[in-house]
Amino acid sequence: MSLPRYPEYKESGVNWLGPVPGHWAVQRLGYHFAERREKVSDEDFAPLSITRNGVVPQLEHVAKTDDGANRKKVCRGDFVINGRSDRKGSSGASDYDGSCSLINIVLVPGPEIDIRFAHHLLRSVPFQEEFYRYGKGIVADLWSTNFSEMKNISLAVPPMVEQRVIATFLDRETAKIDALIAEQEKLLALLAEKRQATISHAVTRGLNPNAPMKDSGIPWLGEVPAHWRVTKCGRFLSVLSGYAFPSAGFDHNGNGTKLLRGVNVSVGSLRWDDVVYWERSTDDGLDEYELQVGDLVIGMDRPLIAAGMRVAKVKEEDVPCLLLQRVALLRTSSELNSDFLMHWLSTPMFVAHFSPETTGVSVPHISPDQIASFVIALPPNDEQRKIIEFLDEELGRLTRLCWQSEQAVQLLKERRSALISAAVTGKIDVRHAA
Repeated sequence: MSLPRYPEYKESGVNWLGPVPGHWAVQRLGYHFAERREKVSDEDFAPLSITRNGVVPQLEHVAKTDDGANRKKVCRGDFVINGRSDRKGSSGASDYDGSCSLINIVLVPGPEIDIRFAHHLLRSVPFQEEFYRYGKGIVADLWSTNFSEMKNISLAVPPMVEQRVIATFLDRETAKIDALIAEQEKLLALLAEKRQATISHAVTRGLNPNAPMKDSGIPWLGEVPAHWRVTKCGRFLSVLSGYAFPSAGFDHNGNGTKLLRGVNVSVGSLRWDDVVYWERSTDDGLDEYELQVGDLVIGMDRPLIAAGMRVAKVKEEDVPCLLLQRVALLRTSSELNSDFLMHWLSTPMFVAHFSPETTGVSVPHISPDQIASFVIALPPNDEQRKIIEFLDEELGRLTRLCWQSEQAVQLLKERRSALISAAVTGKIDVRHAA
């Protein structure tokens, strides 16, 4: 959609706004909004969550405050924004009466501002950046903005009728884009299911649909090809849990050898965007914890197991590296191909089997013995290789499709953000399009 510019512009004198339509008024936010500071209890006013998708009834998974009597009142038609910089984008016009935590700012719109227009304006990326620029704090990536600072932000506001036209246009166009995003996200979910089903079928049923089958004797495994061995994987691999390096000795400046932690084990590969190092000394006894190219590693904590597919193969670029506790090192024998085992460990069956069996007080986790006791159906070596080749091809195809959908989602989100920003700052004239 190609939209025209306004026929006449003027300089706003405000960096984040730039030139604005000549008939728009440049005014302080405090001219159009007052702060609602009334304290209420969540027993009398239902708790609300302020999210990047707007204001919604309190989500089940969010942390609940113990001080439910010390909250801010929110009325239908208010605009609520989280003042903390690490919650950037968490804001929206409320369709509910309720209460929110004290970290949020509750704004009551005045008679010259339309709340639907304000919803798009105050959630736009340029405004969000300006809003958090007014914040204060001592931590570089965590500070808060208060209404006392926020009220001084300059806004460019069109006449009320035009505000409603812009809001109607954006409601309609963003709904179209959101529908397209939802379709792509649905496709991504289907591709993820297809990926899991493809792996699970290949490693438990093989590639020959006419192969004679036998009962594995394991209820969750069911039938497997008759010539496969049903066995504990520990017969064909060694499992080593990482060394308990004291965190006080971690180096964050790149001095020493990388330590592999659970956060570094990603889907099929290791990631090093969050790295700590350990300074080695002669005869420190850590040689057995040094990873080798081709090793498999798996996070042992329940959150990593429950997330699924947190098993990876060590590559050339990952070494040298030392194994930290709560990450397991798996080295296979010649009868068990490490790639075949990696596919097995990434199946929902592995996750379902071990998630209930995690132990520990602080962070539940699985043990090396539990990993070694996991039962797999093991085909002959040549059949393992054929299954690996098949999965490499199929999963590569699915990965390419996922990448295309992820790119589409990213482009749609960028289009949505740019459209909103352009409309609410007057860079495009949507009056006729609306």
